[in-house]
Amino acid sequence: MSISYDEFEKVDFRSGTVIKAEEFPRAKKPAYKVWVDFGPDIGVKQTSAQVTVHYTPESLVGRQVVGCVNLGEKNIAGFTSQFLLVGFPDNDGAICLATAEPKVPNGKKLF
Repeated sequence: MSISYDEFEKVDFRSGTVIKAEEFPRAKKPAYKVWVDFGPDIGVKQTSAQVTVHYTPESLVGRQVVGCVNLGEKNIAGFTSQFLLVGFPDNDGAICLATAEPKVPNGKKLF
């Protein structure tokens, strides 16, 4: 299925830095609660992320990540998820986070 470039531009992927991460025991599948700073225009947003195979909460803090910030909110086990943290599955299906290399300022839009 193809989409137009105009449709793609509506998906708002932004760079951000993880400022806090913690265990999320209420989630059905192993997950963390993650807070990301997307810069002064967007601010800090929170999400639930099933990234427990390759990352610890401590290894996430300070990591630059990519998030989709315009999907709306979703309630996950009583926790409000405000964006989608994006990544790719490895051969076993565990998520490897998408990042920017070299680092870019928080809040930059993916083009």
